[in-house]
Amino acid sequence: MEFKKLIEARRSANNFLPDVQITQEDLKPIFEDVKLTPSAFNLQHTEYVVVMDEEMKEQVHVAAYGQYKVQTAAAVLIVLADRYAYRQTERLNQGIRDLGILKDYELEERVHVNSEFYETRGEQFMKEDAIRNASLSAMTFMLAAKNRGWDTCPLIGFDQNEIRKLLNVPGTHEIALMIAIGKEKESSRRLRGYRKPVGEFVSYY
Repeated sequence: MEFKKLIEARRSANNFLPDVQITQEDLKPIFEDVKLTPSAFNLQHTEYVVVMDEEMKEQVHVAAYGQYKVQTAAAVLIVLADRYAYRQTERLNQGIRDLGILKDYELEERVHVNSEFYETRGEQFMKEDAIRNASLSAMTFMLAAKNRGWDTCPLIGFDQNEIRKLLNVPGTHEIALMIAIGKEKESSRRLRGYRKPVGEFVSYY
C-alpha cells in the first residue's frame, strides 16, 4: 500500500469480526517486515508472544479486564522488551565477525562499549530503553499488518502480573504492550479521534 494511504487506513480497531482465524503463515511475512525495525545498537530488544489458542486467549481476555476486542481478536500479541539485550552483543555480531567484516578486537570493543553504556545508567534506564525499542517494533508491526490486510489495536489495559504468570514471561523482560489483531468489524468503528494541528506539537529552533 502507498505509505500515505497506509497511514490513513491504519486505525485502532475497537471490535473484530468473530470467527476470523489467523495462522503462523499469515504472521510470518509481517514479522519479516518487523525484523527490519531500528533498535539501539541493533540490540533487537523486542520479542513477541502470539496467543492464538482459544483457551489461552480467553485467559488473556480475563487478564485484560474483559475487553471485548481481546475476545473477538483472531490473536493477541504480547510485546516483550529485554532489559538486558546488551548482553547479546557478541552473539548478535558473530555473523559479521565470522565474515571478516568485524575484527575480534572490534567485537570486544563493541561488547565493552554496550555493557558500559547500559550498566553505568542503571536498571531504570535499561527498563525505559527496552520499552522504547519495543514500542518502535510494535508500531512497525501494526503498519506491516495493515499493509497485509489485517487490523490491530494496541492495549495497555491488562493485569501485568497475571499475563506474566499465564505466559511465563521471564523477569528480565518488560511487557511493553499488547496488540490485538484480526479483521475489524467496521460497523462498530468510531470516528477517528481529534488530532492536534502540527503547530501544536512541533517547535523549531
